[in-house]
Amino acid sequence: MNGLGNEILVVDARADVVVAAALTPDAVRAIAASPRTAFDQLMLMLPPRTPGTDAFVRIFNADGSMSGACGNGTRCIAALVMAETGTGHATFETAGGLLPAWDAGGGLIGVDMGAPRLAWNEIPLAEPFHDTSAIELQVGPIDAPILHSPAVVNMGNPHAVFFVDDAEAIDLARIGPMLENHPIFPERANISLAQVTAPDAITLRVWERGAGLTRACGSAACATVVAAVRRRLTGRSVTVTLPGGPLLIEWRERDGHVLMTGSFEHEHDGEIALDATLTAAQPAA
Repeated sequence: MNGLGNEILVVDARADVVVAAALTPDAVRAIAASPRTAFDQLMLMLPPRTPGTDAFVRIFNADGSMSGACGNGTRCIAALVMAETGTGHATFETAGGLLPAWDAGGGLIGVDMGAPRLAWNEIPLAEPFHDTSAIELQVGPIDAPILHSPAVVNMGNPHAVFFVDDAEAIDLARIGPMLENHPIFPERANISLAQVTAPDAITLRVWERGAGLTRACGSAACATVVAAVRRRLTGRSVTVTLPGGPLLIEWRERDGHVLMTGSFEHEHDGEIALDATLTAAQPAA
């Protein structure tokens, strides 16, 4: 499946937990390395652990690492479950918490991504910062940095958002890996370039932790709107346009939850022989 071009591989192991045991980090990397099954995130659906939820979901990045949240992937699995149950809602549990989803009409799915975590040790950062809406971090010369003072937000995973005049003018493929792995981020971070084009509009490009440049990242869009509101750059309801398309993000005032609404697409179904995949991924002797 995909959410705005964010490639999502869904593995439904709710009735076959043996599959879950086979999906080791090595297996995940091997699947991602195959052109036929390449993905940005793999959503592994497991039997529910909490009453009232439809599945417990483990989220893998293409490099085999784990993620606490994936907004685009959640829309994809929500569409599958809603079609299966005939209802207009679904709730998933992840390492980042509960994610309720609903049919927003017009081929769109909404997801309640929960409340952002904003304290330095919740993001987490390697050292204390009283104000996480702009931390001390820059790229380039001290007197003329290319990027500086990102906002940092945890939306189930760590995000650093740099506000820029032109999101296309910076080589994110070059600086993304360096910033993702900067010592200030002990769990690495998603790196975003955000260009505010109106009080209710942002253009966004994202280097995704464990996946690289991506056409869309739902949690990054949520983190960006939170950061923009904290800096008083936008209102609380914003259309965030990524290379793959638009997401409507609302940071709700009454409870602090971030709501994301966007599209999804089912591409195809298939089967993966894990033994063959792993063998093909081994280097030649």
